[in-house]
Amino acid sequence: MLDTRLMEELQQYIERNLIYAVCEKSMGPIEDYVLESISPLEIESFIAEKRKPTLQKVLFGFIDKKGAKDAEIYKKAGIDRKLFSKIRSSQEYRPSKNTIIALALALELTKKETDKLLSSGGYSLSDSETSDLVIQFCIERNIYDLQQVNYALEYFSQKLLGGVL
Repeated sequence: MLDTRLMEELQQYIERNLIYAVCEKSMGPIEDYVLESISPLEIESFIAEKRKPTLQKVLFGFIDKKGAKDAEIYKKAGIDRKLFSKIRSSQEYRPSKNTIIALALALELTKKETDKLLSSGGYSLSDSETSDLVIQFCIERNIYDLQQVNYALEYFSQKLLGGVL
């Protein structure tokens, strides 16, 4: 248990270092009292400047660039038509990382292109994850066949892509 002197020091430390955001109940909606140091226009400008294309735009851009048919890609990726249709029709839908990787392999994307596709879905390949290193190895060696990639993943006891082996 902390003694009284230490508790007083802790209280003073908190008071010195805690930044308060003061909001009065009489104020309008929350938009009206964003922290004084941040302007809503600055935030909007920052978002507009930094926003990247959506997963949907990136994925279907790659499909168009490769001149591939949708059915060819989703079959090669080992995903069903309903899931692919959901990805195509709903900008809000966010497929799993493994689904995006399977699509990248089906499209035979380079490492850089795969990173762009994953990033657009909010994912990345990590140098700390065995499965991600297996995927990177396969992409760098131009091994795009889902069955071969799954054999490599299975060898290292990792989750398979597309549910196919």
